[in-house]
Amino acid sequence: MRILITGGAGFIGSNFVRRLLLGAYPWFGRFEVVVLDKLTYAGNLANLAPVIDDPRLDFVRGDLCDTGLVDKVMRGVNTVVHFAAESHVDRSIDGGLAFVTTNIVGGYVLFDAARRHGADACVAVSTDEVYGSIDSGSWPEDHPLDPTSPYSASKASSDLLALSLHRTHGAPVTIVRSSNNYGPYQYPEKVIPLFVTNLLDGRKVPLYGDGGNVREWTHVDDHCRGIALAAHKGRAGEVYNIGSGHTLSNLELTDALLRLTGNDRSMVEPVADRKGHDRRYSVDFGKITAELGYRPEIPFADGLAGTVQWYAENRAWWEPLRRATV
Repeated sequence: MRILITGGAGFIGSNFVRRLLLGAYPWFGRFEVVVLDKLTYAGNLANLAPVIDDPRLDFVRGDLCDTGLVDKVMRGVNTVVHFAAESHVDRSIDGGLAFVTTNIVGGYVLFDAARRHGADACVAVSTDEVYGSIDSGSWPEDHPLDPTSPYSASKASSDLLALSLHRTHGAPVTIVRSSNNYGPYQYPEKVIPLFVTNLLDGRKVPLYGDGGNVREWTHVDDHCRGIALAAHKGRAGEVYNIGSGHTLSNLELTDALLRLTGNDRSMVEPVADRKGHDRRYSVDFGKITAELGYRPEIPFADGLAGTVQWYAENRAWWEPLRRATV
């Protein structure tokens, strides 16, 4: 089996690659892995350091929008897992063109190539943010899409393109939509690594608005296991939500990080709220549980404590990234 993984040097993609090569998904049997990554600011070969010398891994640096390159790496591929994306909401608010280019144009190039080259499965990794905001309850997969930011709108557009290619041409595309992820190797612009690294350096953390925005948090290991199940036995043309059922407000999350780093609320600096800030996210992941056997395995308290410990022990990984953003 030959598996193509786009964005495999990013946070979630590299986690999938590492776990795949270390034997976490034995149902794939014998395989080779091709990682295609442009290595933009959030892509980092250091994320693949534990497995970079594995003879089953072939790393290709390149742009998802390069149709010739995508055709080349797609040859002989059985399974595609598509992580590559521009994904930071704040960056999309400041300027959305890169999100349109990578997430929509790049997504189309990949899905169409998977169809033309006869891949058996192509899993497109999306986000719960395509649903917008929900006051109570949880979104099922058939909830109307109502994206708020240029980021989530570009991902919703990519999802619709993927489904249209399935319905028109039979493209073997399956979509997964996860709640917020956390864990090691997450680029330090995202809220958990940003807050943790600030606190480790004795700096205050910027909390948006009243801190009442609610998110559902899923450990990256759980998310990747759900993706692997979707690649193994998910149905083409279907959407599967991946979640944990663990929701908390940004203020509650901040308090947890303060406790884990030995700080108090004097280290919190309220800042103006994000434009168009969705109030609450929560996904219904009953479908992937019933059909594919997915269940979250990592309790949030354990996963968060382990994440904080990882950043405390891996300054050599994140300090250069923080300096590059100053």
